[in-house]
Formats: sequence, C-alpha cells, structure tokens
Amino acid sequence: MKKDMLVLFFCLFVAMMGFGSTLPVLPFYIERLALADGESSAQASIQVGVLTGIFALMQFFFAPLWGKLSDKAGRRFLIIMGLGGYAIFMAIFAIGTNLLMLYAARILGGVLSAAVMPAAGAYVADVTIEENRGQGMAWLGSATGLGIVFGPVMGAFLSRNDLHINYSLGHFRIDGFSIPFFFAALLSLIALSIAMRWLPEPHNSLSAVQMMRRKNNIESKASQWIIFRRLTPFLVMAFLSQYGLSIFEGTFALHAKIKGQFGPTEMGWVFMMCGFVMAAAQATAVSRLIKAYGEKPLLPIGFALMGIGLMLLMATSKFSFVLIFVGLFASGVALITPSLATLVSRNEKIQTGIALGQLNAANNLGLFLGPTVGGILITWNIHSPYLLTALLLIVFAGYITIPMSRKLF
Repeated sequence: MKKDMLVLFFCLFVAMMGFGSTLPVLPFYIERLALADGESSAQASIQVGVLTGIFALMQFFFAPLWGKLSDKAGRRFLIIMGLGGYAIFMAIFAIGTNLLMLYAARILGGVLSAAVMPAAGAYVADVTIEENRGQGMAWLGSATGLGIVFGPVMGAFLSRNDLHINYSLGHFRIDGFSIPFFFAALLSLIALSIAMRWLPEPHNSLSAVQMMRRKNNIESKASQWIIFRRLTPFLVMAFLSQYGLSIFEGTFALHAKIKGQFGPTEMGWVFMMCGFVMAAAQATAVSRLIKAYGEKPLLPIGFALMGIGLMLLMATSKFSFVLIFVGLFASGVALITPSLATLVSRNEKIQTGIALGQLNAANNLGLFLGPTVGGILITWNIHSPYLLTALLLIVFAGYITIPMSRKLF
C-alpha cells in the first residue's frame, strides 16, 4: 500500500476512534442534561434522537459542497479543515451545561467535519487505478471501522469514573460522561497533526479538474440536480443502509436501558462488535468478493443481512446472542458501503469529489433521520424502530433482486 494511503487511513482510524469513544455514553450524556433542563423522560428520548442525528443532518447539507470544493481546492485542505473543526466543537460539546450548548456544538461540528469523508473518498479515487478502487474503498471503510472497534471500549472505560485534578489553587472535576468527548477532541488533534505533517496532496486531484476544464467537459457546468438524477439509485441505497445503521446506533442504548439490560460498559462492547465486523469484513472478504463478483450482486445480500440482524435483536436479551446478531447486522453494512462508493467513483461523467459528496450527503440524511425517527418511535413502543426498519430493509433487498429494478443501476 502506498505511503500516502497509509497516512490517510491512519488519520481516519485515529479520528474515528475518538468518534467511537463517544457512542456508548452519548445517549446517557444527552438524556441527563435534558432531564436537568426540565424535559420529561419521553421528551428526553426525543432529544437524544435529534441531537444524535443533527450532526449528520449538517453533514447532509454540507458534504456535497465540500466534495465539490475538494475538486477545486484539493483533498488535503478539506481533510485538515474537517479534522480541526471536529476537534474544536467536540471539546465544546464536552463542557456543555445545557441543551443549547450541545445543539450549537453538534451543528457547527457537523458542518466542518462533513469535509472529511468526501475528500478522503476522492483522495482514494485519485491515487488508485480503476481495478484496485474497490479494494481502496474497502480499506477506507476498514480504517473508519477499526476506529469504531477500539473507540467504544475506550469510551466505556473512560466514563466509569470522574476525573479529579488537584491544583494549588483548588480542585477541578471532569464528569465521567464528559471525558470521552475530550478524548475524541484530543485524538482528532493528533490526526490533524499527522495529516499536516505527512499527508501530501494527490497529484491527480487538481490535474484532473484542470484537464476537465481544458476539454470543456459539459459535466463541469452541469447542475447538481443532473448529477443527483444520475446517482439517484445509489443515493437511495446509501440512505437506506445508513438509516438502518443509525436506527441501531441511535436507539439501542435507550432500548437496552428501558428493558433494564445494559449500561455504558455493555454498550461499548456492542459498538465494538459492530465496528470490528465492519472493519474486518471490508479489509478481507468484501474486497475479494467485489473483485470476484462485482459490486451489484452484494447489495441485496447486504440489505437482507441488515434486516435479519435487526429482527433478531428484538428476539433476545442474552448478551452473547446480542453480539452475534449485531455482527450479522454489521456484515450487511460492510457489503453495502464500499460497493456503493466504488460504483459511484467509477462514473467517468461526474467529478469524483462531487459524486462522493452527494453519496455522503445521502449517507448523512439517513444518519439524521434514523436516530430522530427512532427516538420518536421508541416512546411509542420499544421494538417499533427495529421492526419497521427490518421490514423495510428486507422488502428493499427483495425489490432490487427483481430484473426490472436492475435497469435503474
């Protein structure tokens, strides 16, 4: 693997480890502040869903803009800007004392961090040849997935106790639920430093755009709407896969708490299993399956596995079975994500940054609506987010196996 790819993947791994460290405690942290602000338990559950999802909503709006800008300004600048913004606003989130501060930090952090993934995906497309692009996208997914493997365990460990710091002028206490967010900010700063020092600008990114302008390619003048229409089938699939993933990530802690099952420590292991399976599958089996069979046959299998995994999660309260079913669910996500990224990046009529920016926007719309809708549904019935989403994913998996639907993509 090229040195620049290793640096990029390591940066994403470190940043995503920080992001993953917040997953086990985020619902509990938000819920506690919501209750302190006078919200009822049902309202607090909704606030958990909205605050979890609003980060992705900002990425939905801004990922296409950053992706388009990366075709002009270069990939490196966008990656550095996104990592820096994420670090700043994660630290602000950690010191939040009310819901207003949390909303401000999540919104602004989402706006700036939205630059990272489309620029990183375009970076991979720039430095890989077409036949190896699927493997490159799979490794990109593995880097982010591995971060989420180690992050939740660290977050669960760090949140177990408050941090007490003694100074000559007095005593300072950091709440246990805040520590993972400071940890995430620190790791993002480390990734930022590595990127600034060792991540070069890929030669193909700016030269490709300049060549496109010299040829007066009609696509460079095409509207975002035309590009959206060309990518619509892939964007729908990206939206549904991330909607299903975020329904799980955004509501499982609340689901387990209502049933009296698990706390932050158990949540750390659950999210670690999810990230481990996604990372391991994308680094090994998925890249080989893409080379052997192509991307399209993997998509319905991925959606079916996601739906079956969610369905089975409702049927057990035994922790060992929960981990197995989460692994089944995560393997479905692992099949879908790199397959879609590879299909989109191969569209020669569309600039890679724009295409991957729109793909990330679709991902983030799903990541916003998943926890938001899930937070509302769980106040009605604790199983309803999983049951309805599982049925949707399984039906969609069946639909895209129909020969007529294949003409769409």
